[in-house]
Formats: sequence, structure tokens, C-alpha cells
Amino acid sequence: MKRIAVLTSGGDAPGMNAAVRAVTRTAHFHGVEVYGISYGYAGLLERRLLPLALGSVGDILQRGGTILQTARSDAFRTPEGQRRAAEVLREFEIDGLVVVGGDGSLRGAHDLARLGVRVIGIPATIDNDIPLTDVAIGFDTAINTVIEAVDKIRDTASSHERIFVVEVMGRRAGDIALWAGLAAGAEAILIPEEPFDLDEIVAHLLRTESRGKRHSILLVAEGVMSGADLAHEIARRTGFETRHTVLGHVQRGGSPTAYDRVLASRLGARAVHALLEGEGGVMVAVRRGECVLVPLDEVVRGTHVPDLSLARLARMLSI
Repeated sequence: MKRIAVLTSGGDAPGMNAAVRAVTRTAHFHGVEVYGISYGYAGLLERRLLPLALGSVGDILQRGGTILQTARSDAFRTPEGQRRAAEVLREFEIDGLVVVGGDGSLRGAHDLARLGVRVIGIPATIDNDIPLTDVAIGFDTAINTVIEAVDKIRDTASSHERIFVVEVMGRRAGDIALWAGLAAGAEAILIPEEPFDLDEIVAHLLRTESRGKRHSILLVAEGVMSGADLAHEIARRTGFETRHTVLGHVQRGGSPTAYDRVLASRLGARAVHALLEGEGGVMVAVRRGECVLVPLDEVVRGTHVPDLSLARLARMLSI
């Protein structure tokens, strides 16, 4: 193993830079050259590979986003595009590739592995929807961003005696809404993985109002319904003044938390060590606090399921 490359792909997540730093410096520690690929798989097809020296990754640990940039590539999704990507790696004499990203990025890593590329995946997505790992880089920062916003919204909700519906990101995954809703004391949490009864939610709001509670917070994952539609329906059924807030891409940005920095550093270093050990076609996952390797084939065929016991706990505590 003389030369490796690293790319970030898909949606950015706080901690990606820490992972790139860990990959680069771990490789140099072991005498391995490192190339950074700009703009993900799109940049790979365009041969946008540049050497990464130790100084190239200085002062990035605390920065959100990704210094390598990221992009989506329709061309790479085709078999022809994947073959061309593998050829570019051979052209640059890349012995191993580290891919940092979410489900689509890891599927791309799996496609390259099937073409003979020695590739290691690192899960990085604020949605936390990657199968076979307990957590992905960026999730902790995202939920802390949501919690901070909800805490501020609750001040206004309390002052004006209003209901606020807060729509958070997550596509088809409810982890952000679930964890942030529990931590922020939301009165209701709506996630795609669990059916909800709007009549029960309305009854709960009416019940809490009758015992003197004058404000409430509801969190809804974007994959369930729009926050505006939910707020309109709540207002229509209860007569309570209701507002909605869409947090949007603010959840993606910002300096990564200490947890995400440490997690990204651990996963990045483990990915390089896996390549040095002759591994390929695997993802570095976190299981019960330990870094383990799981086959990419199982990752792309797997399904992420959130911890629904947290939803039950949240309902009990919001009584």
C-alpha cells in the first residue's frame, strides 16, 4: 500500500473534515501517500486528484462542511461511469480508496469494490440512516443544532402561549426528530418509521391545555409531512394559535461537536489501518462503542431502524 485516496460525497456532514484529516495523517504516519479527490465521484471522473500533505489538513478539525467539496454525479451511477472511475484510480496508481458519506456514497463504494477497487467506507450523514452502525459522523452535531433551536423556539411559544411545529431533516429517517424531540421535551414526535394518530395528538394537546399548559412543541420529520400542513391541521382541530418553523439546512452546518470530532478521527484512522491490513469492500462501523468492519454488501442491502423505545419514552414523559 503506497498510495491511497480519499473523497467525500453526497450531503455534507459536520465531522467530514475531521475524517479527512485522520485519513491523511494516519496514512502519512505509516509512510503512505495520500490524494484528495475534489467533488466526490464527479471529481473522480474528472480526474480532480491532488496530493494531500500533512499541512493540507491543518486547521480543519473544527470546520463544518468538507474542504474536498462534494457533489452528486449521475454519470457515476451508470456501469460505464463506474468503470471509468476505476480506470482513473488505476491511472493515478491508487492502491486504496476511502469514501466518506451517506447511503448513496456507500453504494458507490460498493460498486467500485465489485470492480476490484480496494475501498473502505466511512458513514457520514446527519440523517444517521446507515445500516449496521450505531451512529454516523454528523448526527450528534445535527441534533445539538436542533435542540438549541427548539429551546429558543420554546421561549417564544411560552411567551405567546402558542403551539409550535418544528420540521426537521431526515428524508425517510426519523432519528433527528426522535433524538432531538426527546432531548428537547417535545409534546409529540412524528417520524416515518412509526404510524401516528392525529386524533390522539390533538386529544393530548387539549388534555394538557385543560390542566394549565399553555404552549407545546411538536417535532415532525420531513419524510412524514410538511410542518406547515401539520400546523394548519392542529390549529383547525384545536383552535389554538399555531406556528411552524422549518429548520432546513442550518442542521447541516456548523462546527462539529467534540463527539463527532472524536468519532471521525477514530473512523478515519481505522479505515487506513484496514487498507494496510489488506481489507477492502467494507465499512468502518461503530458497534457498542467499538470500531468494527462490516461488508459493504450487507450495508447496501440492509435497512436502518431507529430505536423506537425512545419514541415510547418520549410519549410517556410528555404525559
